[in-house]
Amino acid sequence: MNSKHIFAGIAALTLASVAACTTNETLGRSQLLLVDNAQLAEPAMAAWQETLKTSKISNDAEMNRRVKTVGARIVQAAGLSGQAWEYVVFDNPQPNAFVIPGNKVGVNSGLFKVVKNDDQLAAVLGHETGHNIAQHAAERYSQQVATSVGIQVAAGATSGRTQQAISSYGGIGAQLGVILPFSRQHELEADKIGVDLMAKAGYKPSESIALWRNMAAQRTGGAQPQFLSTHPSDDTRISQLEAYIKSKGYS
Repeated sequence: MNSKHIFAGIAALTLASVAACTTNETLGRSQLLLVDNAQLAEPAMAAWQETLKTSKISNDAEMNRRVKTVGARIVQAAGLSGQAWEYVVFDNPQPNAFVIPGNKVGVNSGLFKVVKNDDQLAAVLGHETGHNIAQHAAERYSQQVATSVGIQVAAGATSGRTQQAISSYGGIGAQLGVILPFSRQHELEADKIGVDLMAKAGYKPSESIALWRNMAAQRTGGAQPQFLSTHPSDDTRISQLEAYIKSKGYS
């Protein structure tokens, strides 16, 4: 890539930042948002419906009851109980959970191998709700577009949708230098928001630390080096959670 293209790419990204930066008060920082969660809800719904069709849904009544009960308390603590939320437990041995725009939350049955009580389940669901509050899906989408293929912003915006043209810009340097650190940042931010929601909902925040110790203990084969992973290491999460819980005076 010659210098002309490099400067054009930098200028495009600068324009994108000016046109689409907004402040998230919960995070205490600005975000590059070319779209918001509401704009992603429709395509996310299509992905959700496909997941429901192609994945096995668990009929375990107790798992489903716990997820919906704890989820409702977390959502109420977040002040989001006026919105519709859908929780589905998937019959999948991997200990995982996810949230997508449109308030769709998936929980794998394998998560219950490491979640030992409802406080730890609240840590998971608080974390996923935290992603929603933080608009992480919209920010991640915006970052991926801006760094993998580049953005050139046309003047102005229509109905909140930034007009944009895509040009070639990106590469492994941009991926490692921008996308992955932000993805790790998102995870750590969601951890902290989740702890706050746990406390408001009457759950024990320190159980979030126990949860991640359980997760670390069950891993086999070792984890990727942190600098090549979109998620923080277990040690990083635990140490940051310990510091945050102490700073907030939680137990």
